[in-house]
Amino acid sequence: MGRKGCSKVQNNKLNTYDWLCDVPDAENATDYVEVQFKNTRKGYYLNSGKIPLEKGDVVAVESSPGHDIGTVTLTGKLVLLQMKKNHTRTEGVEPKRIYRKAKPNDLEKYEEAKAKEHETMIRSRQIAADLGLNMKIGDVEYQGDGNKAIFYYIADERVDFRQLIKVLAEAFRVRIEMKQIGARQEAGRIGGIGPCGRELCCSSWMTSFVSVATGAARYQDISMNPQKLAGQCAKLKCCINYEVDAYVEAQKRLPSREMVLETKDNTYYHFKTDIFKQEITYSTDKSFAANLVTITAQRAYEVINMNRKGIKPPLLEADEKPQTPKRDSHDILGQESLTRFDNTSPKKKKKKKKRPVTAENQEVKTINITNRKPRVNNNKPVNHEKPQPKTKPKN
Repeated sequence: MGRKGCSKVQNNKLNTYDWLCDVPDAENATDYVEVQFKNTRKGYYLNSGKIPLEKGDVVAVESSPGHDIGTVTLTGKLVLLQMKKNHTRTEGVEPKRIYRKAKPNDLEKYEEAKAKEHETMIRSRQIAADLGLNMKIGDVEYQGDGNKAIFYYIADERVDFRQLIKVLAEAFRVRIEMKQIGARQEAGRIGGIGPCGRELCCSSWMTSFVSVATGAARYQDISMNPQKLAGQCAKLKCCINYEVDAYVEAQKRLPSREMVLETKDNTYYHFKTDIFKQEITYSTDKSFAANLVTITAQRAYEVINMNRKGIKPPLLEADEKPQTPKRDSHDILGQESLTRFDNTSPKKKKKKKKRPVTAENQEVKTINITNRKPRVNNNKPVNHEKPQPKTKPKN
């Protein structure tokens, strides 16, 4: 039987996958509990009172000053591994404790404090602007008992906010703590949709951010366009680092881009590389594309070895190009056009407009009728005489 109250569900990016959920008696391994607060703030507290806690319980924990309200997100042996991963010190430091499960009175104070956060943020921004500080206050978090407020801010340079703390303390009558966050953390807090059509990685699953350099984009032959490389935080996209290791390993099987290939007629310089096809394109000029020739990496190594021996091949390309194997599979569509289902209606012929009947038109018609030649019938003789009108017999 697994532990009571444990869950493997990850309903937000800060949840830790509890892979020890099905292990019996794993909750007795430690008295430490992971507690989550607003934004990405987490803490590890000692359950010295042996309170039976489950994932999702709202608890009151020790803070300075007073107490704070948070949600239990992890219990059991896995908490020790998370503390080690996050470099949480336990030796020589007195751990903070869990007081109790949150009572209705604690939750009322917590809701009152949360209701003041947005108004406090707007007013603090105005105060910072009046003091002429080059910073942006992105969020405000009140402590569970309302005695302390954490102001999250973004700044490109060092900011002297000593005067700001005095003004904020007088305005809101609480203890002030300033906490600087980066542009990526700010984008993750706000959220959004990336150019890939999915939710931003920083707001969906990423919790730790690694610096991204332009060298990672160069390894992948990505265009150095700042508008395409930058994300919504105006920094280089985090996803540039995802595949850079695969590109680095693939380029180890290719010759150096500084190598120059020589033939009897020309000298070829590196122009571009298709890493996954293992093909290299060379040009006869360093600065622009001229007489481009694409060869395989194997052929490039052959020419390099020949040049080292003092031999210059007549052509950069191999004499016999390898034939691509024929595919055994046939066309699924049956060699038919993809547009065969399109409704291509034929163009309608325009009807000729009838000319209005006039006296001149009637004269032309009568002339044409009289000038017509009689039809020749080989069987019957043609009678050119006008038929006589029939007379009625007299009684």
